[in-house]
Amino acid sequence: MADAEKDLDLWSVPLVALNMGVRKKLGLYLNPKQTVSADWMAVAEAMGFSYLEIKNYESCKSPTKALLEDWQARSSDATVGKLLSIFSEVERNDIVEDLREHIDQDVRKYLETQKAKADPPLQVPEVDSCVPRTPERFGITVEDDPEGAPEKFDAFICYCQSDFQFVHEMIRELEQTEYKLKLCVFDRDVLPGSCVWTITSELIEKRCKRMVVVISDEYLDSDACDFQTKFALSLCPGARSKRLIPVVYKSMKKPFPSILRFLTVCDYTRPCTQAWFWKRLAKALSLP
Repeated sequence: MADAEKDLDLWSVPLVALNMGVRKKLGLYLNPKQTVSADWMAVAEAMGFSYLEIKNYESCKSPTKALLEDWQARSSDATVGKLLSIFSEVERNDIVEDLREHIDQDVRKYLETQKAKADPPLQVPEVDSCVPRTPERFGITVEDDPEGAPEKFDAFICYCQSDFQFVHEMIRELEQTEYKLKLCVFDRDVLPGSCVWTITSELIEKRCKRMVVVISDEYLDSDACDFQTKFALSLCPGARSKRLIPVVYKSMKKPFPSILRFLTVCDYTRPCTQAWFWKRLAKALSLP
């Protein structure tokens, strides 16, 4: 087991590998304000967050959870190895010692998942009739041609069902006008019968240039939207490729998601800027 642990290159493993269980445990260590040891504030400072940013995290239910999500989204250096080095830097080796086994377990699961995606197991159609007759990356959308190139889109639309009326408006304004954009709307474009998470990952990473996130109170309660957003952010740390575009189309009672706070929002709720809304969004989606 010791040799296996040495083989883990934690500096190359993105922070997304750590699941919610480990993140909650980190919160138990770091959330309480400490007088004799470093807390989440010291960790945030070591991550490069400014004083004002750190002060704003104080209002979060779990500052550690919000901090990890934002660091993961904004920095290409947000790896498991870097996180452990920060704990050592602020002299919280007790966290490393107590949680290292759980962290390594998450890392192994993450690496196994990535390897399975890169090297899918061979399937024998004659043995299992449930196996698709075409490769998984084909035949997942309505316009897919099994004998040609997979269907591509300008943007994947991340939305919850209660916001579908606005998605219809988005289709009219961006697809059926002079912009002629091609949107990937799950309920319209994706064929039924395959694993939702596998299809979603394939579409966001390989089929769509960008992703539009329709933000609403209902969005904040959607597990599917949460997965899609975090997956897209993991593909573009620091938003270097402008891959993810948040859209707000109605007033919200709940706080805006902290993981998206650093991104420029396309806001439909302001009457004075509505006339420019669709043009701005179309231009952003038309970029190379």
